[in-house]
Amino acid sequence: MKVFFDARWTRTDTHDGISRYGASLVEAFSRIHPVTMIINDERQLALLPDGIPYVRLNSAMSPKELFLPRKLRKLGADVVFSPMQVIGSLGRDYQLILTLHDLIYYRHRTPPGFLPLPVRIIWRLYHMTYTPQRLLLNRADAVATVSETSRDLIVEHRLTRRPVEVIYNAPPEGLGSTAAVEPTKDLVYMGSFMPYKNVETLIAGMRFLPGYTLHLVSRIKPEREAELRALVPDGAEVVFWRGISDGDYHQLLKSAAALVTASKDEGFGLPLIEAMAFGAPVVCSGLPVFHEVAGEAAAFFDTDSPRTYADAVLAVSEPARRAELAAAGRARAADFTWDSSARRLLALMQRLTA
Repeated sequence: MKVFFDARWTRTDTHDGISRYGASLVEAFSRIHPVTMIINDERQLALLPDGIPYVRLNSAMSPKELFLPRKLRKLGADVVFSPMQVIGSLGRDYQLILTLHDLIYYRHRTPPGFLPLPVRIIWRLYHMTYTPQRLLLNRADAVATVSETSRDLIVEHRLTRRPVEVIYNAPPEGLGSTAAVEPTKDLVYMGSFMPYKNVETLIAGMRFLPGYTLHLVSRIKPEREAELRALVPDGAEVVFWRGISDGDYHQLLKSAAALVTASKDEGFGLPLIEAMAFGAPVVCSGLPVFHEVAGEAAAFFDTDSPRTYADAVLAVSEPARRAELAAAGRARAADFTWDSSARRLLALMQRLTA
């Protein structure tokens, strides 16, 4: 079985969620079955695992995408996996697995700000109805998604007639530390600043958390930073990192009072299990997917309530509760590995080609 991974969604500077998902999954998959990566820019190799064969083909956004199936037929593809639902498929003679991570933008239609205006307009129109998504997904032989919550939504909205398989997200391999670290009063938020992420609630809650510092570690546009700075309560400590290295991020997590998020929608919630791997308490909004991912290893609060958010932070800062969550979190994080996700994907491919 000759397998190709579409790695053309890999970033060339630093990973976003989909870029990291694809790179981590192909690395784990390569350890159990031969695989060839599809790239369109050799700079992508810097963020992809070493030693895996690759072919350089056209960009996924190029008109040449119409001829991708012909190229893959010549290369002898039996199965093609894409970490997105966008890939040329007309005239293919191989099995195709597409990925839909979540349905967030059907409920929160504001597109990412980095997209050009014409693309943002198309984005909004695309998410006005489920029809385009159905047309994309039904081109596949199977659909992958990253959580049972997302799978249930795909089924509920009848987005595809194809089988839907959960290929879980996972933290980086070897993450975590069992060494005891003196806890601080640092609260850490990792994620974008899109409206549905609801960072405003985290900032408002600092009014009830004197002595604590909220670290917003992700990259942020100056105008969005200005909007959020205007909301910081008098006397509250909020630090805008404007981007952080993995090393600094992990160092913060090791001693953090909590990893916090007030998100109103998610497909998985990778920062939660990254924090749990380090034994950092997790304080998060009560989304179904957060309950799925964290289980009993997190403290939950009402999404739009700064007060219940602050109360949850104070509760997990109690030494006994912190120790309880640290142990439960490490155990829960160990349930999610790229090795197990790769094996799920290989089993799906084998069923499709049997």
